[in-house]
Formats: sequence, C-alpha cells, structure tokens
Amino acid sequence: MDICYQRFPKVKIREMKDDYLKFELRETDASMANALRRVMIAEVPTLAVDLVEIEVNSSVLNDEFIAHRLGLIPLSSDNAMEMRFARDCDACDGDGQCEFCSIEFTLSARCTDDQTLDVTSAELRSSDPALCCPVDQILRPGADSNGYDGSEQRGITIVKLRRGQELRLRAIARKGIGKDHAKWSPAATVTFMYEPQIHINEDLMETLTYEQKMEWIESSPTKVFGIDPNTHQVVVLDPEAYTYDDEVIKKAEAMGKPGLVEIYAKEDSFIFTVESTGAIKSSQLVINAIEILKQKLDAVRLSEDTEESLDQFRELGAHLGGGGN
Repeated sequence: MDICYQRFPKVKIREMKDDYLKFELRETDASMANALRRVMIAEVPTLAVDLVEIEVNSSVLNDEFIAHRLGLIPLSSDNAMEMRFARDCDACDGDGQCEFCSIEFTLSARCTDDQTLDVTSAELRSSDPALCCPVDQILRPGADSNGYDGSEQRGITIVKLRRGQELRLRAIARKGIGKDHAKWSPAATVTFMYEPQIHINEDLMETLTYEQKMEWIESSPTKVFGIDPNTHQVVVLDPEAYTYDDEVIKKAEAMGKPGLVEIYAKEDSFIFTVESTGAIKSSQLVINAIEILKQKLDAVRLSEDTEESLDQFRELGAHLGGGGN
C-alpha cells in the first residue's frame, strides 16, 4: 500500500535586497530544496546577447572575443517569462528576430584622440530600453540621468580603443536558460545549508576549567561558541556559523569528554542564500523558480495521467479483441 505524506513548506524571509536574498525553507526535504536551487541556477529564463553582427572592428580584440564579452553582460529580464523562446516563435519562423522573442542592440564607438577610450555596456543602445537594457543602465535612487552614481564604474568594459580604432556592431538578445549557456543564468550564487541544532551537555561542561573551556571554544574554525564573562558558562553565539567540520566534537573526544556537545542537522529546515546577477531581482528569481517547478510537476502529473489512460485503453482493446475471437 502506497502511503503519501503531504507537506506544507513554509518560507521565512530573513534579509532581502534587489540582488541578495536570505530565507528559511522549512517543513520539506532535501530533494525539494535542491530542486529549487537547481531551477534557480539553470532553468529560470533571462535575456542575453545571442547574435552579434560586426560591421566595423579595428580594435585589438577579434570579433568572436567581443561577441563572447557582449553575451556575458547581464540584461534586465523582468519580462523574460512572458517572452517566447526563439525556437518556439511562430511570428518570425524561429529566426529569433521579432518583437515577441528578441531585443535589438546597437553599439558605435570611435576613438578620436590620444587618450584610450573605454567602450562599455553604457554604449549599448536598446531598441526598447523599457523592456530590456544592460543592468548597469537601470536608473537607481541617487544616480544621474545615465543611471550611475559617482562611486560606480561607468558600465562593464567591452574593449579599449586607441586613436583611429573603431567598433560598430548590431546585437540581438534572446530568451534562454542557464542549462543551455551560463550567460542566461540569473543567479550569481545559490546555496543552502541544513539548519544545525546544537546541544551542550552543561553538567559535563562544568567539569572543565576556564582554560579548557576557552581551548575547546577556540578549536572551532568559525565563531560558533562563546563564554559568558559573568557566569563563565559556554554559550552558543551563532549556530548557523557551524560548518559541519566536527572539530569541536574531535576536540571534546581528545580532552576525554565525549558527548560534551551534540550537533545534528534538522533534516526539514534549510537556510538559502541567493545572489542575483541583476538580470532580475533576487526575490523575483525565487518566485519564478517556484512557478517553473510547479509547471514541471504539472507536466509529470499530466504524463502519468496520460499513461494511465493509455493503459486503460489498451486493456479495453485487449478485452474487446478477446471477446471477438
């Protein structure tokens, strides 16, 4: 008999910025946590330069090198989920050059003096800036009309030109996913860790001298434990700083005090850290990943229902065929 345990995962946001998100995922298992992580890295779609037509290039970099650098510039992709993949677009027969599946960029730069000219992503001109542009061109509070504040580098460097050198090109940005190429991945970093549960054996700890306690605390590579200056009791300062290195456990055994501390991972609690490239906000990255995961599960469910229907149809056909004989 099959037994199904229904889970209701819970999410608690700890810290949220445009490009950084830290949250807790509880009451689920590692398979779901890892599925969410992999979808965020490899299957949430973004826009990236996929086709480059070089008109003039007298720089020191060859055409392929410049095309590669253009592809790695993160582009704002807030509407990527609604756009079509070029291979599935019926408006342009898969050419990937229409308003439904692509955005066009142009770049024109020429150095006319003796000072080296830095050609950056700020020189890229989008056919629809409201829909898609390099992330460094997005206007932020306190920035000037070009989208920069005084402390920032003005764009992502593409190439440097000397006097008389010129670069002129046309580029097409298309929708894609990180599974096809890393340039489409919206995630700079996505990690999760099991939430550690730490229990100190207070009775056994009291058998140690102050110096032994300090020696045991300092055996941890990260600052997990501390000592109360008033009571001289060992306390847990930051359980999440524990890296599952087992150093404090080994130290306790070396001191002849096995069982001094018990540390185990909560198998249904995970702490996620998400960093976005800027193509989409970190919070939207998680939401899009959950939506894609739901679509994949729906597809699996539909496939199982279809197979079950086909099996029933075959059984009916075999029954009717047997009756005819």
